[in-house]
Amino acid sequence: MDLSLKRVIIFTSDMEALARFYGGTLGLPALEDTPRWKRFGAGAMEIALHNGSSMLGRRPPKLVFYAADVAAARTALNARGAGLGAVKEAAGFQICDGKDPDGNPIQISSRP
Repeated sequence: MDLSLKRVIIFTSDMEALARFYGGTLGLPALEDTPRWKRFGAGAMEIALHNGSSMLGRRPPKLVFYAADVAAARTALNARGAGLGAVKEAAGFQICDGKDPDGNPIQISSRP
């Protein structure tokens, strides 16, 4: 069996805020747009938003987006209202962290 990750589904009670964040603020292309289900392209996989409450564990998953130049990506995304934190150096790569409007952790990373 050959499995590959196709999609991450985020449950939300504020569909419009998350759709604006992933589509507008992060600039991911919309693939499907219905009132209860939205999909966005994110490279080799998709991020889907599903209307409804999430039941997060003690530590929710973090969505990590690759950028070769983390500082430039942070500057561009923060100009769109992303609210990403400071760029940090870590073992030969850079990262910066933030949260989407529902409080789900996101990160921009240059780690291959």
